[in-house]
Amino acid sequence: MDGRDLVRWVKAVGSGGAVQGLRTVRAAWRRRRTDATGLPRRGAERARVPGPVQSAQPGPGGGVVRFARTELRITVAVNGAVFWGWDGAEPEPSYALAGRCPEPDPRAVLEPDKDGGWRVVAERVTVAVSRHGAIEVRTPGGVTLRRDLPPRWWEPSDGGGARWMQRSEVGADARFFGLGGRAAGPRLRDGTYRLWNTDPGRPFGPGDDPLYITMPVQMVVADAATHLVFLDTSWDGTVTLREGREGAGSGHDRAGTCEVRMDGGPLRCWVMVGTPARVLLVWASLTGAPTVPPAWALGHHHARWGFGSEQEVRRIVAGYQERDLPLDAVHLDIDHYDGHRVFTVDRERFPKLPLLAEDLRRQGIRLVSIVDPAVKTEPGSAVFDGGSAEDVFVRDASGRVVEGVVWPGEAVYPDFTHARVREWWGRLLVERLAQGFDGLWFDMNEPVSFTAFGENTLPRSARHALDGRGGDHREAHNVYGLCMARAGYEGLRSLAPAERPFLFSRSGWAGMQRYGGTWSGDVATGWPGLRASLSLVVGLGLCGVPYSGPDVGGFDGSPSPELYLRWFQLASYLPLFRTHASIRAGRREPWEFGDDVLEHARVALGERRRLLPYFVTLAHLARRTGAPYVRPLWWSTPEDRALRDCEDAFLLGDGLLVAPVLDPGAHRRTVLLPRGRWYDTVTEEAYQGPGPVVVDVSMARIPVFARAGAVLPVRGEDGGLELEAWAPARGRSGGGLVVRDEGDGWDEPEVERYVTRWKGRRVVVKRDGDEGRTEPAYPVRVRGLGGG
Repeated sequence: MDGRDLVRWVKAVGSGGAVQGLRTVRAAWRRRRTDATGLPRRGAERARVPGPVQSAQPGPGGGVVRFARTELRITVAVNGAVFWGWDGAEPEPSYALAGRCPEPDPRAVLEPDKDGGWRVVAERVTVAVSRHGAIEVRTPGGVTLRRDLPPRWWEPSDGGGARWMQRSEVGADARFFGLGGRAAGPRLRDGTYRLWNTDPGRPFGPGDDPLYITMPVQMVVADAATHLVFLDTSWDGTVTLREGREGAGSGHDRAGTCEVRMDGGPLRCWVMVGTPARVLLVWASLTGAPTVPPAWALGHHHARWGFGSEQEVRRIVAGYQERDLPLDAVHLDIDHYDGHRVFTVDRERFPKLPLLAEDLRRQGIRLVSIVDPAVKTEPGSAVFDGGSAEDVFVRDASGRVVEGVVWPGEAVYPDFTHARVREWWGRLLVERLAQGFDGLWFDMNEPVSFTAFGENTLPRSARHALDGRGGDHREAHNVYGLCMARAGYEGLRSLAPAERPFLFSRSGWAGMQRYGGTWSGDVATGWPGLRASLSLVVGLGLCGVPYSGPDVGGFDGSPSPELYLRWFQLASYLPLFRTHASIRAGRREPWEFGDDVLEHARVALGERRRLLPYFVTLAHLARRTGAPYVRPLWWSTPEDRALRDCEDAFLLGDGLLVAPVLDPGAHRRTVLLPRGRWYDTVTEEAYQGPGPVVVDVSMARIPVFARAGAVLPVRGEDGGLELEAWAPARGRSGGGLVVRDEGDGWDEPEVERYVTRWKGRRVVVKRDGDEGRTEPAYPVRVRGLGGG
């Protein structure tokens, strides 16, 4: 037992008393014994490399290159994505992919290359394979973006699964992003990052890794082009990154390197090349379009572990209303359950939950329910007995149902990697809908089992269906949360087909955007936690998950009024805007921090409400293009090296730049602007990029800039939609997109395009359509005319 194990044990004892603490000790020993007998023993291992090339067989979109000890399958898809699989691995089955793989590109041809190698030439990329198995990804102009050295396998002599290692080189100027939700970043510095979804067991900060969502997805940004690489295996592993360094002259550069080591699974890879927008468009076409949340989910959410009663919920809601503060959703944590048991209600504290939900809905406020995967081991309860009768719970190698320990005590776990189990779980959600809930918040689904020492998850030898293939928890662990999200999404689609499901999940994997979003998890209260919140949102967006946000104020402790306000102001510009805290933490209502904070929070809430049409537009554009709402500053100009290193500001769509205050006591801050003209959205003063500008900051606001020429849909004073147009630079034009959505349902709204330009001394805004340019159907307000 190390120091972290001791902290986790003390936390478990403190949360559930001595009985729960003893349970975690038994669970830890039980897990250890289960794996000692259930995991295959690894014998002596032998290393293997591809060896020299022997032959090649062209095929649709590429072909197969055969080496002395293995073979390599290469296919370029019609969307430009490149797939390769060693040992003949196919792209399917895969939990990441949405539906069938795209068709091969008939124009991509496998042909001989120099020095006995082979290459596949496609429109947007060339893939060259050396005679010993190194793979180079090149731009059409011949610039090498990535060079994968020949992989190595370590095969056990008993015939078990092979471990493997892949080492890659990228340009000296390249920078790494992604790998799921990482607290350090969003740019990933030199270091080793683990690929194993993990509940850290305590509030986390920038130095903690791994966290709840890990993905073998990297976005690599370099001068020549951006590329996204996805190693499609869900096994445990590590990624070790080392950034390159450019020397004083030619030949003195040091390449950046990436070394991936995996405990098993196929060695198969997808690569997409182009601009950041293009690679995420292709990524979304492979892994699925992000869901569009209902419009209310883009408003302000208030949550707490420890509301305690229906009366407390009503008191909090009344507090918002008395102070005229917008509120769109209230989240109920595990304390609303009966003994923490999923799909129950504590009838003493919440005697009329459906009536509460109905009353709140009339006031424009929705209820969201936390849902954990584990089911209390309790014969006689409907969920446990029903699951046992249908054989839905995870079993060990000897056929016994695996038990763990979570909030209700001893518990069992549905095997969400089985379609039948997902359908069973989806049917149970009718109980949540009957209680009046409009959304779901999936927690503890890494999955977590409290243990006094060792890993706080299921035994690695636990058996899973893996949708017909069969396997154990070593392969299923990272996709467990993804499959639970799928069960929830499909269940809600079936039970309430006229409404867009709303759910967000603490854990997940590549492709989770098909089912919903996520949040930070238990981020630590403090200024480092504030920075980590922004890192997580940006990094997840670059992995294809556009809807996320932090716990405003941090999960634990009591933030200072200044820290709370800065967190609140940042989150008001993030997709998921939610206050939340632990049962042991201080309050999170804006009025608890003094009159000044209350008034400044009111301004932030008002601006979020005003920008709701813009957030709705960004949600629909994310579904169509894969582009995240929150984007790094280098999104449109990845060749700008200064922007690649900027981590304290972000773009919100194409039109806004948000520069949150991330340090205490700040009165001024430097903002790095991308190229072009930018307006301060309060003073309307104009600034010119690229380059840094220094602006004053106060407690009243954080700096937000609008791009010259941008057209933003906003909520007018009468509640209707208006267009806010920012004057383009003289001699230039601009524009923007608007997607009007009534808030729910499955209708496909039109994407409206608007252009701005100078006409004499006036700025005019026109709608660009099939019939030419016409007058907008909404009121237009032009800003920035006096910006200098």
